[in-house]
Amino acid sequence: MTGQMMHNGANPTTDPALWGAVLALHLLGMAIWMGGSTYALFVLRPSLALLDTTQRNSVQLQTLKRFFLLVWYAMPVMLVSGWAMEAVPMGGFGNPDWHIQAMQGLAVVMAAVYLFTFFGPYRRARRAMRPQPATFDRIRSLVTLNLFLGAIVVVIASLDHVF
Repeated sequence: MTGQMMHNGANPTTDPALWGAVLALHLLGMAIWMGGSTYALFVLRPSLALLDTTQRNSVQLQTLKRFFLLVWYAMPVMLVSGWAMEAVPMGGFGNPDWHIQAMQGLAVVMAAVYLFTFFGPYRRARRAMRPQPATFDRIRSLVTLNLFLGAIVVVIASLDHVF
């Protein structure tokens, strides 16, 4: 059945356009988070070696500020949209498939890692007169962990996709 044939216009819980938009928000949030992590780790960090310590710290702090702000908005959108898709079009939280449970679990772990990073090492770096390289290394390690977990989520989501 096509999306048009399934849509009767009377029931918003089965509206394919609505749930397509929710899925799009969910995927855009993931793209922002994972893309920002990839940029920070593989593009920005190697380029910082060209700067002296003061400039490097300043650029890192400004970049992290923008990145964490984006994730601050993307993360709850991803969590809420994922739970909404599970609650309504997938039939509820009663007995989800293994891949849904795995994605949920990893999403909660990723959110916890993000919050720990934001309120721990990032906050210390922001408040320090001269942030130590070890603080930025800790942030990088945690961003790397979340990028790795996000890649696992993408693989898990792909494993259940029916073409």
